[in-house]
Amino acid sequence: MTVDEAAPPGEVLLRATDLTKHYPVRGRRQVLRAVDGVSLEVRGGETLGVVGESGCGKSTLGRCLVRLTELTGGRVEFDGQDISTLSNRRLRRVRPGMQLVFQDPQASLNPRRRAGDIVAEPLLVHRYGDKHAVRRKVGELFDVVGLAAAHLDRYPHEFSGGQRQRIGIARALATNPKLVVADEPVSALDVSIQAQVLNLFADLQEEFGLTYVFIAHDLGVVRHVSDRIAVMYLGGIVELAGTDALYAQPAHPYTQALLSAVPDIDDGTVGGERPRERIVLTGEVPSPADKPTGCPFRTRCPYVQELCAVERPPLTMTASGRHVACHYPLAG
Repeated sequence: MTVDEAAPPGEVLLRATDLTKHYPVRGRRQVLRAVDGVSLEVRGGETLGVVGESGCGKSTLGRCLVRLTELTGGRVEFDGQDISTLSNRRLRRVRPGMQLVFQDPQASLNPRRRAGDIVAEPLLVHRYGDKHAVRRKVGELFDVVGLAAAHLDRYPHEFSGGQRQRIGIARALATNPKLVVADEPVSALDVSIQAQVLNLFADLQEEFGLTYVFIAHDLGVVRHVSDRIAVMYLGGIVELAGTDALYAQPAHPYTQALLSAVPDIDDGTVGGERPRERIVLTGEVPSPADKPTGCPFRTRCPYVQELCAVERPPLTMTASGRHVACHYPLAG
């Protein structure tokens, strides 16, 4: 991938090259292309947002980036090391530096274990110290995420949804990671609690120098937290740009349609942006197991032309430094 002029300065911490994850379709001679040739870079200290409709491959991509899901093909480099084919034993040495926060805080926490034991588990696995040192560390982590150390012995069901997600964040922070992949971490929370958790993510990034891959379907949330945004459609990235540039002038027709669906809270005068005309896409989203020829978006694109049915557009850099996979981009 060429250098993105919209990317913040700093060393590349995570790099994916032509990343693929395919699943066989039971009873059929087909594969479901959940992630289909994704290339991206994430620099230390930045937040890369990943957005798209349900089923576009966002969560699968996040799991592949931290090798929680095995790759079908491609390459992932973390902190200068190729982790694509590492054995489980060697991957275990890398695990402390890359962690994942899950979408559903209730489903991701063992209901039969106390909160303190859940957060302590990665410390014990990676031999942080004796039980007293682990207990002290867990208490510190509870304090960092805004929970009372007195609640270490409570079970997950005794916490609210927002508090359970804070437990999940504390567990992710236990190994002092450089990279955190947050897989829709606020989508299961009430709006008021979402704001608190998003502010916590921002505070933790500033305090510990964390790098985030922040996966979400809510474009408002992604705008609030991201330095750059990757827009996914049918397993591939169709646009990758700095947040301000992408919201001001989307280059891909799919990005344009997504942004037009974001509810306006005013007449568009705040921030100098004009109200967007609502773009309603027609047709069904194609199956990842039976993608259209040429451009995957062509069956729903209002600007489709003959070339779109013949040739799949590569993700290429425009003159402004953004990346877009479109034969006829709306912005340069």
